Amino acid sequence: MAATQLLTRASTHSTRAFAPQLIASKGFSSASSASPARSYQTSHLLQCQRLGRHSVATSAIPSWVPFIGKQRKQGNNSVLNWARTTRMACQVAPAKAPSGQDIATFAGGCFWGVELAFQRVPGVTKTSVGYTAGHDKAPTYNSVCSGQTGHTEAVQVYYDPKETDYTKLLDCFFQHVDPTTLNRQGGDQGTQYRSGIYYHNEEQKQAAEKAIAEVNKKLQSNVFRRVIGTEVVSELEPASDYYTAEEYHQQYLEKGGRFSSPQSAAKGATERIRCYG
Repeated sequence: MAATQLLTRASTHSTRAFAPQLIASKGFSSASSASPARSYQTSHLLQCQRLGRHSVATSAIPSWVPFIGKQRKQGNNSVLNWARTTRMACQVAPAKAPSGQDIATFAGGCFWGVELAFQRVPGVTKTSVGYTAGHDKAPTYNSVCSGQTGHTEAVQVYYDPKETDYTKLLDCFFQHVDPTTLNRQGGDQGTQYRSGIYYHNEEQKQAAEKAIAEVNKKLQSNVFRRVIGTEVVSELEPASDYYTAEEYHQQYLEKGGRFSSPQSAAKGATERIRCYG
């Protein structure tokens, strides 16, 4: 076969093999090349939602899906190298709340149920779930669930200080989270399920220290609600980068959860929260 023909075939094969990554990552709209990868990724995420949260962490995803492929041996083409190693990382959320509002960040095991608890608090204007207190600068749900990124599943709250205050948010935290179990909430175990209070200013730190002391006193006197341990082990740390989790995790229980059974996020709602839907 002529050298020209061999070169043409090799070039065509390379283009077809990596077109999905390049097109998806650069935002081009070539349906003929990008649609197979995008369709697979979309169907995979939908399947994860149907099967539940643990399937997201364990499902195998082919390396050709945009942004998720494992790093391959470096070549000479810098564009292809970039496309092969890029993944769909979660983005850092703003460090401050919008004007006229305040911000608070908590962690208490699976973020689905904790978020719904805060959604119900009067004065809370917005909630999101995400990942914080880790070292990986490009976390995803899968990587956080591996326990290797150092992140914890967290909830970030915007609230109107004219309608509620930080102490009421602390009350909500201690009412719905077992602060006495290390790296565990219920049946979920691992560093990503540790509980924590992440303060955004000195006033929040002091309020949290006071609340922790009060809970410890109740635990010692046996007048706190039923929990596993005898002292608070929730970490109290300054707020750091908070990465907003993938969209399908946001307001998960309000939208129906695993079993397509929506739970009320109405202010003041008191129905028992079903943690997984």
